[in-house]
Amino acid sequence: MRLQKVLADRGVASRRAAEELMREGRVRVGGEIVREMGTRVAPDAPIYVDGRAVAPAAPHRYVVLNKPRGIVSTARDERGRPTVVEILGARERLYPVGRLDEDSDERVLHPRYGHEREYEVSVAGPVPGASVAALRRGIALEEGVARAARVSVAGGTRGSTLRMVLTTGWKRQVRRMCAAVGLRVLRLRRVRLGPLELGRLRPGAWRELTAREIRALGGS
Repeated sequence: MRLQKVLADRGVASRRAAEELMREGRVRVGGEIVREMGTRVAPDAPIYVDGRAVAPAAPHRYVVLNKPRGIVSTARDERGRPTVVEILGARERLYPVGRLDEDSDERVLHPRYGHEREYEVSVAGPVPGASVAALRRGIALEEGVARAARVSVAGGTRGSTLRMVLTTGWKRQVRRMCAAVGLRVLRLRRVRLGPLELGRLRPGAWRELTAREIRALGGS
């Protein structure tokens, strides 16, 4: 593992700041100063910064959180809005992954990308068959063509509910796809990410991932 990543994992500094520490000759591995970027070390290697031993990184922690509306998906917010990390109240550094906007429900913190994302989307009015076909065929967005791997529709008294499964997680992707086919989103809720499902988690509640879920996500 690269030394700057080990330093970041141990909470010394960001990778970029860790590289600067290395350039300044302030980092030792064992008894040797290391300045070369990309130097690889064992995750449990004895490392010293400014002569002080750096404690080994704590074991990784993975949680799933049902993000309520009004909570932003970031560790810190410049506007002072409540964040998903504040809800958890953890002392460890947590990294929100798979961003949802402030008006969307549910939040997952997890270690890998590339998993299916399933959404429950409430929209105004009926959903024309042509709109469903277009979502499956693909919508041209700035990042590329966005396709729904699966779409199902259920009607209601005040509108309709779509279940959409995506394999990409671009910013506000579901809302942009729906807008492109003439659908107005009233509520957006992500109910599954890969093997992780919200189940009965109430808004604001969270739980630790099981060992099986972590393995399924590719974590360790």
